[in-house]
Amino acid sequence: MKKRLPLIMLCLTAFLAKAQDNCQTALEITAGTHTIDAINGNANTYGICAGSGTAANSEWYKYSPSINTSVTVTTDLIANIGGDTRFHIYRGACGALTCAGGDDDSGNLGNGFLSAFTFNAVAGTTYFIVFDNKWRSTGFNFVLAEGPYTPEQPEVPGQIVGFTPQTIALGGSYKNCVVDMNGDYLDDIVGISNTSLNILYQNASGGGFTPATITTPQATYMPSWSVTAADYDKNGYTDLLFGSGSGVTFMKANSTGTGYTPISGPQSIFSQRSNFVDLNNDGHLDAFVCHDVNPNVYYLNDGNGNLVFHQGGMGDFPSGGNYGSIFVDYDNDGDQDLFIAKCRGGNTGANIDELHRNNGNGTFTNVSVAAGMADPDQSWSSAFGDFDNDGDMDALIGSNAGGTTQKLMRNNGDGTFTNVSAGSGFESYTNTGREYIARDFNNDGFIDVFGPGGIIMINNGDWTFTKSGGAPQNGPIGDLNNDGFLDVQVENTVYYNNGNDNNWIILNLQGIQSTRNGIGARVEIYGAWGRQIRDVRSGEGFEFANSLNTHFGIGTATEITRLVIKWPSGLVEEILNPAINSKLLVVEGSTLGISETNSNQFILYPNPASDYIRIQLTDMQSEIASVKIYDYQGRMVSDVKIQENQIDIQSLSAGNYMMVLQNSNGEKFSQKFVKK
Repeated sequence: MKKRLPLIMLCLTAFLAKAQDNCQTALEITAGTHTIDAINGNANTYGICAGSGTAANSEWYKYSPSINTSVTVTTDLIANIGGDTRFHIYRGACGALTCAGGDDDSGNLGNGFLSAFTFNAVAGTTYFIVFDNKWRSTGFNFVLAEGPYTPEQPEVPGQIVGFTPQTIALGGSYKNCVVDMNGDYLDDIVGISNTSLNILYQNASGGGFTPATITTPQATYMPSWSVTAADYDKNGYTDLLFGSGSGVTFMKANSTGTGYTPISGPQSIFSQRSNFVDLNNDGHLDAFVCHDVNPNVYYLNDGNGNLVFHQGGMGDFPSGGNYGSIFVDYDNDGDQDLFIAKCRGGNTGANIDELHRNNGNGTFTNVSVAAGMADPDQSWSSAFGDFDNDGDMDALIGSNAGGTTQKLMRNNGDGTFTNVSAGSGFESYTNTGREYIARDFNNDGFIDVFGPGGIIMINNGDWTFTKSGGAPQNGPIGDLNNDGFLDVQVENTVYYNNGNDNNWIILNLQGIQSTRNGIGARVEIYGAWGRQIRDVRSGEGFEFANSLNTHFGIGTATEITRLVIKWPSGLVEEILNPAINSKLLVVEGSTLGISETNSNQFILYPNPASDYIRIQLTDMQSEIASVKIYDYQGRMVSDVKIQENQIDIQSLSAGNYMMVLQNSNGEKFSQKFVKK
């Protein structure tokens, strides 16, 4: 359940000294063991660097090394067994502090709720160490230990990612969601409370936010472990999934986005990462939830917006250990596979990462060993992206425990992966944590990795990565000022990406036959760089809900020659020379002139079919004027004539097709069918 760090054996001088109650009066300390008698100072207003949720009281220390050194701050001590601690580390000056680290539950001893964090401290820099009473107010000991300094790789000019913090007023106990909530495709910020959603709606001008508080009925479970966002009932407004240690609550938006209804089942679920995904490719979003102590669970959408509980078939180890799930098409067969980053240190079996191949029929097969992805370390989450732009999804497997490192895995294109960490830069990335996510933060056309410790590993495009410090701690990601560069929100602070001169494009997808947000689609862009790909996902990393918009950087290139969208329905659309440095909304089927209201206008039967397929209009006031059939690549393969509402498909090869029908009123509709 909890990440494990090696027990630190220290013989240091003990100090009994009372920390001060705010930043200005923080007690200066050196290496050694220190005792806190109680946490009763002022509330910490500088933002949360570890875990989630604020606390009423805090105690402040400050530390300034005279030489560069590696520093470990830990409460993982025999004297503290049974305790539960959390601390935050900041650098800078009072009034302008930024996160430099922190920890909630990295303990090795007792119940695993003690804390430890290691970071590089630079000579002459002041670091503030702040303990809060989120979990415990009574006293305990902590150690500050110094060790050999490990120099970071030099930053490459032009690749450094910088951020500018700006304070926001966001209500709610859980502030871990950045997503478009009102259907305008601009990323908003959501604060979640038991009886309200506190939303900062991004202004269309890119200049700030408009706050709104939507009162809701009491939610049974809160997102203490994860939150996931998507429009699962296709009404145009985003729904939420709260994952807690006891169960899950779906927060369902009404038809105007002005009210939400909490829906909670009776099942006891120790939920970790959660995802919205179309598991059976019927065009309706389902939900998947990692279960910490039992086989995983999922909820199938019946097409009417109702979610039906199921358990098993995708991660069935009896004692669970399931933490960071991510759905990704790793084998390029057009459906969503599942990777589960695991935990449970020392528990052989429950701690082994799992890769599940989608069989295309609603079932999954565990191929972890054959694919080379059965890692026994405590990874907690993973970041998937095409790091070398060769057209398939590679992976960075995280590390959330001392004694382990991140693993960079190259997709070989044959269903297997190779560990290419050596020489990549990740072998010297010693920070550990539970949040890893792949995004292009500097818009150079190569996907970077945002991990723990305020570090973004900048992708150099040659399977090497360079540390770019100065990033905030992990938080939800989106474009929060509509400038084409990705920003990060951490509690009551937005860290705006300073940007550069690189170019970009952002795709906003609206599915019709497919899921409303286009989740499960594969998006490709072509240009001077070759090809870049993205999978549209809901639920990445470990905790946060990130933007559902699809972002590409293209570096100094000045055009995109071709944009391809492969929808889960099987429809493939191509757009030539889309405008750069802009956001493009693509409605499924729009390039083929297909109406948005398509699925209920006619019925195909039998489906699948081998020889003939019949069409029945549900609107008996119109007639069929023409029928066109498109293959999986979006090519029209048959412009057929219909005879007595029947079409001969014997000449078609087996596979998936899209039928586009035009009625006598000039309206166009589409449906997918399968040729056996």
